[in-house]
Amino acid sequence: MERERERERERERERERREIKREREIEIEREREREREREREREREEREREREKRERETERGEREREREREREREREREREREEREREREREREREKERERKRERERERERERGGEREREREREREREREREREREREREREVVLMVR
Repeated sequence: MERERERERERERERERREIKREREIEIEREREREREREREREREEREREREKRERETERGEREREREREREREREREREREEREREREREREREKERERKRERERERERERGGEREREREREREREREREREREREREREVVLMVR
């Protein structure tokens, strides 16, 4: 009996270690993304300097500027699209992680007995979470529309 409890505690510690590792990996990926964004910004500034230099050197500067602005707008739309996709992916990952945590909590609750009342409470919590998720989605849509 004691060994079983010890094994359960060890499994729990292992799950927690994996969670911590996953959170660290997510943070590292976010930092990499910030670095890529800074690099893109440096590249954009470099292109801007080059563009300004070309404008000073040519009579066709206005047409070139317009084409460059259009390309820049296109790149910006692409970056925004990629960022929205990455954000959706991160949100899916966070949701999976929340679901895994909820599942572990449900396992613990089942072990302790009195399952029906707790199951009703969990269903209410899931509904509240879904409502919060819908609210967050509406807020994200508003933010995206504002952009």
